[in-house]
Amino acid sequence: RNAKRCQGRKMFHRGTSYLSVDQRGGSDDDGYAPSSPSSSNGSFLRGIGCLILCSCILFLITPAPNNTHHNNGAKVVPGHLSHHRRVDPRERTRKLPSRVQSLLAQSQIVGDHLQEVKDGKRTVEEAIHQSNNIQGSGIGSSARIGAGALSRNHKSAPMTLNEILAFLNSFLKKLNSSNVKNKHATFHGIWSAYHDLVGKYLFPWDQEYLRRMPSRKTDGSIYLSVVSFRDEMCVDTLKDAFHKAKYPDNLFIGLVQQNCEEDKCRRGKNVGPDPDCYNLFCSSSAGKKFCKNGQIRLLQMKESESLGPYMARYFASKLWMGEQWYMQIDSHMTFLQNWDALSIQMLEKAPSNKPVISHLPPPNTSNLEEKIEVAAPRLCGAIFATSDIESQIVRLEGTYNYDRVKLDTPRFAPFVAAGYLIAHSDMLRDVPFDPFLPYLFLGEEILLSARLWTSGYDIFSPTISLVGHRYERNQQPKFWEAIHMAFTNGVHNPLQMLVLNRIKQQLGYPESARDMVKPKSLLTAVQLYSMGHSRSLEDYLKIVGLNMSLKEVTYTAWCETGMPPPGFENLNHLYNS
Repeated sequence: RNAKRCQGRKMFHRGTSYLSVDQRGGSDDDGYAPSSPSSSNGSFLRGIGCLILCSCILFLITPAPNNTHHNNGAKVVPGHLSHHRRVDPRERTRKLPSRVQSLLAQSQIVGDHLQEVKDGKRTVEEAIHQSNNIQGSGIGSSARIGAGALSRNHKSAPMTLNEILAFLNSFLKKLNSSNVKNKHATFHGIWSAYHDLVGKYLFPWDQEYLRRMPSRKTDGSIYLSVVSFRDEMCVDTLKDAFHKAKYPDNLFIGLVQQNCEEDKCRRGKNVGPDPDCYNLFCSSSAGKKFCKNGQIRLLQMKESESLGPYMARYFASKLWMGEQWYMQIDSHMTFLQNWDALSIQMLEKAPSNKPVISHLPPPNTSNLEEKIEVAAPRLCGAIFATSDIESQIVRLEGTYNYDRVKLDTPRFAPFVAAGYLIAHSDMLRDVPFDPFLPYLFLGEEILLSARLWTSGYDIFSPTISLVGHRYERNQQPKFWEAIHMAFTNGVHNPLQMLVLNRIKQQLGYPESARDMVKPKSLLTAVQLYSMGHSRSLEDYLKIVGLNMSLKEVTYTAWCETGMPPPGFENLNHLYNS
């Protein structure tokens, strides 16, 4: 009120650079009469002085712009102070709300991808977690993806085994803590917690790992991926693999061991801890030498941390150190004498630059030595599952000894079996395992078959059976029982059906089209772990006789008769006999 009474009313506006002086004649708002002319002149001069003083103050306190664009001809005179100061980049965000500052620090801002999200071209999760410099089918840098992205210094050397194990063990600890926190969550809540944990830690690391993968060696070495879930046959599998190998010094095993370590483990009856496959092998006369030479690489997991066989194989694939050939098996297998040399021989005789050899092996009770002159069974059949809990996923069945004549050239096959395959180890680079596929027991084989074929790999059946597989495990623990113990009983089936949508979307199931899948987090970064670009998915499905829309299987005959598939007729002469 006193300010209003001042003659020559001054109006200062906070946050602005102007000042207004009003010297209108007549009564003011409060009814005061105008002053005398001499008084008015004095007030006018005082107002001008105040204006000059305030202008000087504003000039002194206003920061100079951080101009980083200097003229090429500009000279800096020594001894003179520059009017430009460096501004801490953090000053730009200090006035933002704390929530926004936190999201910026965690790289959780959609940013320039907002329009793509609105247009449905990508999900929010993809915009957050995917690096901007990923191009085509290649794998880009994972810098600044997610809150858990490690500090990057543009390393290019391959990660060491110790680095890999340190990170994976750290991730498993976080997974265990998350599981405890979400003990009573619904299947949607379990997926959401897993997805966020992977998006924050494992996915950024995985992209960095893929960028720094070691080069493939040419020394005849074989990397054998072995995943074990509370399996007492595991140690015998390791012993048999080395004992029957022709070149055991060229064999390197990546073992993912998932065990119950409690005093009383649920295994039909309450018994003690599970047999420690790694320690039993390394302490045996058969295994000491190989463990000492570093030929067994171990990732140990608690039973409560189990994510299913597919994710166990994901972890095992990260223990590969550049070996020339890649082979994956289950932990309850037997081997034919010289299986390693015979495997490489088959791969080299297959009429393909990228061969994969796989089938459903005979039972472990079979005498593989007696079957050496008999053509191996071939996996030709597939069906759409009809059980309500299997979500109409394609299941592989129909393995049979189709051939009367054993050839030295491997015959083509439409599918791979996850429990036994061997391939060129660049498969791990070209068709990397997907970290967003937990809790699965179904679907991995048809997805891997399609991804391999579209990436230019040709699938073959072995000419002879090199391994046997233990199929009857009725009294043995199952990983879905561990899921029920970690969370709540019965949660695995709906959880698996939810995650299967990620696989079905890639395979072209109409009910799992991108706009139909919910939540959208199921499709995070799916393009990085999906079909290849060498051949089309449509051609593959046609060749193997699968119709995803009608859920129909068409008999194609080429597999059963032992001839090459359509498009490979130029190789018919290799199989006419």
